[in-house]
Amino acid sequence: MTSSRLALSQQRFPLRISGISIRHAARREVAGDPTNENIRKALYPPNVANKPTPTGTWRPDVARAIQLAVPSKQAHDTIERAWLLHQRHQRWKREEELARKYECMRKAMDELEKIDPHLFKEANRVDDPRQRSVAETELAKTLRGVEKKALESRLPGLFPRELRVPTDTPARDGWNYEWRPLARKA
Repeated sequence: MTSSRLALSQQRFPLRISGISIRHAARREVAGDPTNENIRKALYPPNVANKPTPTGTWRPDVARAIQLAVPSKQAHDTIERAWLLHQRHQRWKREEELARKYECMRKAMDELEKIDPHLFKEANRVDDPRQRSVAETELAKTLRGVEKKALESRLPGLFPRELRVPTDTPARDGWNYEWRPLARKA
């Protein structure tokens, strides 16, 4: 019975073509100019997925390389704990830096509140982007197309989109000296 199982496992099925690539199933030229062979290799590279890639996406020898570099599980765990400790210290440093910056900002805002309450109030005012002044509403009625869309999409407090990107050459139409930013009143 075991011999029949062995015979079945060693038997080759005639329709099995899993080991043959369709690209390379064509008849190859044995003699002649190697240019055709070079072109074929450049256009149709072999689809071998079991060789190591230079980017390291697939490496068959990774287990052996790790075993050579880290010979024991204890060493691996020690390295892993050291890495986590290093990451924790980096996180603590970032949090301390952010806390320091926040404290400096809080002190500056307290000082601003003591010096000029009006500027403090303006600095902490929350604008509703949907709210429009009377001048904006009247201007929106006169605008059409792209200009109206630009007015509707602009949020207060952001960098103005109308400002040109710095370039090496001046604009063809020159500078618009009459342009003024739209003043939003709260």
